[in-house]
Amino acid sequence: MHPLTGDDAWLGERLAQASRIAVLGIKTEVAAGQPAFDVPRYLQQVGYSVLPVPVYYPEAQRILGEAVYRRVRDIPGHIDILNVFRRSGDLLPHLDDILAAKPALVWLQLGIRNEEFAERLRAEGIDVVQDRCILVDHRRLLGSR
Repeated sequence: MHPLTGDDAWLGERLAQASRIAVLGIKTEVAAGQPAFDVPRYLQQVGYSVLPVPVYYPEAQRILGEAVYRRVRDIPGHIDILNVFRRSGDLLPHLDDILAAKPALVWLQLGIRNEEFAERLRAEGIDVVQDRCILVDHRRLLGSR
């Protein structure tokens, strides 16, 4: 199944196989009620290891009880999914960092789409999902694991 189609079986399989999800653009607890905090909190609650990579909040040392990383490439070990909360026009400056980390899948949240960014990731063997909410798809496809 080609990841460009967003096929439910393919998405469900990727979500079921994942255990470590890095979140680029995560917000801190003071932003509870906003997707960039609530979605990662949900992912943690259903059993994923969430690895926070905030863009702002330079003072934050921990988010959701987890150590903060300043760059995606600084995360030790394999990243199953990189969930991204950045505006479409703000993605390209993160490209080199993401390519260095080589996550298996980059998941751009609902409303985020950038074809140039996605094609450059795919050219390096990284799957991409665009303009979909990982929380909505997880609930729909897997429920509570």
